[in-house]
Amino acid sequence: MPRVIHLADPLDYEAGLRLQDDAVAALLDGSGPETIYLLEHSPVYTIGRLRDQSSLRDPDALPHPVFDTNRGGQATYHGPGQLVGYPILDLTQRGRDLHLHLRAIEDALIRLCAELGIAADRRNGLTGVWVADRKLASIGVGVRKWVSMHGFALNVTRESLAPFSAITPCGIAGVAMTCLEDELARPVTVAEVARLLAPALEKL
Repeated sequence: MPRVIHLADPLDYEAGLRLQDDAVAALLDGSGPETIYLLEHSPVYTIGRLRDQSSLRDPDALPHPVFDTNRGGQATYHGPGQLVGYPILDLTQRGRDLHLHLRAIEDALIRLCAELGIAADRRNGLTGVWVADRKLASIGVGVRKWVSMHGFALNVTRESLAPFSAITPCGIAGVAMTCLEDELARPVTVAEVARLLAPALEKL
């Protein structure tokens, strides 16, 4: 069972990458366990290593920095009010199946939503978690020697939504982003969601 660690203080994206790199290296050499980090990032846009980066629209006009990263997928945003999860897992113990890993992350987030009373689900051909036609969570992963890194970004508070308007989130034109706070019509904190989500993540 992987350990789940919630980091209470916001982390800049470069520090998050170093955290993942260290955990991947430790898992590969046997000096560290499987770990799932839950955290908030300082505001940043990220994009996978793709030739087509049109989902960033105009990178020079974005209000926050941009990082190219080694996950799959188009542009997304990370920032305050959003719970980011980085599962560092040995996928050789899970069938070496990247699609199965993605579906397992989706399942954990959908179970969280059900616990909160939100009817969330998948949409065919679109990785992530949705409430009707509104996107609640984005997922993009990377793998190094069958150890996973990167993971998911779950929009928790309304504060997380506005920066998405400067990009084409995940390259999906016209997508509407949502958050738990809007779907619940009540305040909710990132710390509360991290606590509720941890048991489902331990089963990944």
